[in-house]
Amino acid sequence: MALEDAKTQMDHAFTREDPRGPSFELTFGGAVSFLRRRYTKDLAGVDIAVTGVPFDQAVTNRPGTRLGPRAIREASTLQAPDPPYGWPFDVLSERVVVDYGDLAFDYANIPAFPEALTAHIRGILEAGAASMVLGGDHYISFPILKAYAERFGPMSLLQFDAHTDTWADDDFARVDHGTMFYKAVKSGIVDPATSVQVGIRTTNAETLGVNIIDAPEVHEIGPAAVVEKIKGILGDRPCYLTFDIDALDPAYAPGTGTPVWGGLTSAQAAAMLRDLAGINIRGGDVVEVSPPFDTTGATAIAGAHVATDILCLLGWRMREEGKA
Repeated sequence: MALEDAKTQMDHAFTREDPRGPSFELTFGGAVSFLRRRYTKDLAGVDIAVTGVPFDQAVTNRPGTRLGPRAIREASTLQAPDPPYGWPFDVLSERVVVDYGDLAFDYANIPAFPEALTAHIRGILEAGAASMVLGGDHYISFPILKAYAERFGPMSLLQFDAHTDTWADDDFARVDHGTMFYKAVKSGIVDPATSVQVGIRTTNAETLGVNIIDAPEVHEIGPAAVVEKIKGILGDRPCYLTFDIDALDPAYAPGTGTPVWGGLTSAQAAAMLRDLAGINIRGGDVVEVSPPFDTTGATAIAGAHVATDILCLLGWRMREEGKA
């Protein structure tokens, strides 16, 4: 495909024949999928399945993250069709990436939601693909991690966030976006000693042994030193990367459920995500994008870029493992 194809080609979310490669489409038109990837429920031969989880049962004060997946997909169409900037390869040409659509669930039956999501991710993993999830409130990472732990054993968690989300909560039936990693550690599906939370800037004494690199430390030592520290903690253990968009300062991402000042800049986040290439990442998500609280769309744009870098991290690991 070349730039002139934009004159005649449209709706690649449905009409694309080759699942690999760029899409030169009018940014203001066409069917919207993540990075114009093909929508499909057929995961045969797929490397990475992008899927949305439009769920916001438990966001403090600011609901609306159920609209996050839709907004992130739309914002992703603003990215250039060229290879993602800063990466020495083009994940969209090298790997088969598809848009697997959204999780279907009964919005009025909240207790049934967690297992519905775990089963959804389990199906992706059983097909041999990795998942990259667009949320949704941050609770969704817990059911997702259950599916990953079934396949890989206890996971190392790499979490970018303003909050640790390890507040004590021993009622495992509660669906709460601030206690799910407490439950993940207590359930044995996350190994706290090899997990790290980056960008934290809220007080919570209950860390459960998870390593914390708070926002002031990021500002003080810089992205490169932070990445070196992260890699030392993770080692080569299978890890899951979750990026709460409120890891960014509200100046860069105002449309989120729980904004906290003093956060990461978009430049810091971009540098860290790219320098993390080589970690043993198995899946990831970007959560808490709440479009109603950002009429500029900047938060969704940030979410789309984070999601793209997660795709690149997954693709880079596959490349290092020699996956055909």
